[in-house]
Amino acid sequence: MSVTVRVPAKVNVQLAVGAARPDGFHDLANVFLAVSLYDEVTATPAGELRVTCEGPDADQVPLDRTNLAARAALALAERYGRAPDVHLHIAKDIPVAGGMAGGSADCAGALVACDALWGTGASREELLEICAELGSDVPFSLVGGAALGTGRGERLTELEVGGDFHWVFALASRGLSTPAVFREFDRLGQGLDIPEPVADQAVLDALAKGDAAALAVTVSNDLQPAALSLFPELGDTLAAGRAAGALAALVSGSGPTTAFLATDAKSASDIAGVLRASGTCRDVRTASGPTAGATVLGS
Repeated sequence: MSVTVRVPAKVNVQLAVGAARPDGFHDLANVFLAVSLYDEVTATPAGELRVTCEGPDADQVPLDRTNLAARAALALAERYGRAPDVHLHIAKDIPVAGGMAGGSADCAGALVACDALWGTGASREELLEICAELGSDVPFSLVGGAALGTGRGERLTELEVGGDFHWVFALASRGLSTPAVFREFDRLGQGLDIPEPVADQAVLDALAKGDAAALAVTVSNDLQPAALSLFPELGDTLAAGRAAGALAALVSGSGPTTAFLATDAKSASDIAGVLRASGTCRDVRTASGPTAGATVLGS
């Protein structure tokens, strides 16, 4: 028997970042939207914990116990007093180290898959508690849809969305380390008065109405200057997407994937074609959201 779980990528339509806390984390107001790029995690009984991976950039995914999917299996096994004997196979389609929560998605997918495989019967609240222990973005990968994340992003309030939003994602030639981007954010903010992060009501209203044009003028990412400081070439990709007709262009999360909001699916396809030909990115993907969180496909 095996269990396969599909988990979506995310884009941050608002990422407001506060000053560094004493524990090194930052308070956030993080408006997540799950989009239709997916990883699949399959859990199969095995004699020991093992992780394998296939798909684009799979060679960059660690296969030891530092992998977030492996950590999810270990955490669930420890909570329920059993051995973490499972083979986790990850089929990647979410960009690796791209600011779209691919590792967090795999973590949530492994947690749901192991829960189903082992019959632990964990409640949604228990699963979310484990998710929060494993990473700031992991709870949203479980929940999907749209949500406001506060604290370090792990405390979620689900949000109403009134329609589909169409996106183009440009994949960069290399990855960016999330901790490095936060360190650069701190460096750039030295001596500045950094306000407490709060959700922009205009962002929430635009999501609720399903209004892409309204969302376009309100999207923001406080980590974008830090990502551009570490990876200046992303500015060329952002400019190419704007010139191609994107309603909005921004770095996705900590980057380096860049996200472009489109009017509709046809516009997204057109923007993708221009970006592909621009020479400013490695690859281009289109997607829409919101979409469901971690979902069992079969067993």
